Amino acid sequence: MLFALLAGPATLAPAASHSQTMTWIIDGVKRQAIVYAPSKESAKAPLIFSFHGHGDDMQNFQGVGLQDFWPQAIVVYPQGLPTSRTGEPALPGWQTSKGTYNDRDLKLVDEALASLRAKFQIDDARIYATGFSNGAMFTYLLWAECPNVFAAFAPVAARLGPSVTLSVPKPLLHIAGQNDQTIPFDAQKKAVEVARQVDGVSKKGENCGVNCTFYASASGSPVMTVFHPGGHEYPDGTSETIVKFFKEHPLH
Repeated sequence: MLFALLAGPATLAPAASHSQTMTWIIDGVKRQAIVYAPSKESAKAPLIFSFHGHGDDMQNFQGVGLQDFWPQAIVVYPQGLPTSRTGEPALPGWQTSKGTYNDRDLKLVDEALASLRAKFQIDDARIYATGFSNGAMFTYLLWAECPNVFAAFAPVAARLGPSVTLSVPKPLLHIAGQNDQTIPFDAQKKAVEVARQVDGVSKKGENCGVNCTFYASASGSPVMTVFHPGGHEYPDGTSETIVKFFKEHPLH
């Protein structure tokens, strides 16, 4: 499965588990998300927010199938709003700095989380955020702005926004293509280096599989990287890797 900027896994059908579209009105604007929930609630459920890339949408991005690898979790695929870029048409996307677009997307997460807590039994120690490209940059913004809400983060193909400041140690999984021409690999490595400094991880990483390096942390906030040889994409196996990482890192 390769997730280019607008491409999606057309052959992947949504999971057989129960899904619904939830709607909120925020500052007079309709916001939506596709929400997968366990068919039967037997205990408090983990919660994953998963944000699509610029120009994509929630219907397509649900095809990454996080719900297939963690059916006991509630998985939320929000829909972005038109985002302006110089010289480009406005396409669905996310804010990447605090204060832009009147913080519409930070407000969405706050509203959605409150609504989900009212509707489901949420495990507050297992709330996570992930995303691809522009959605992954928003994931880094969530780390900066509401670190105490989330247990861990897993951006795919992202850099830090210029005004994003990380200060609270959090477990991080960053997946990047060494030949990414959309978000340069060097910019992604700089984001990881900032995270390593904030998390206080070991200078020498340990091999954790193909293209994978794990940097342990005495504080319990490790950094794991998967630097694959591809480009700006969501490689096959990414969702499974993300779920495994999240399962290993509850809030502490």
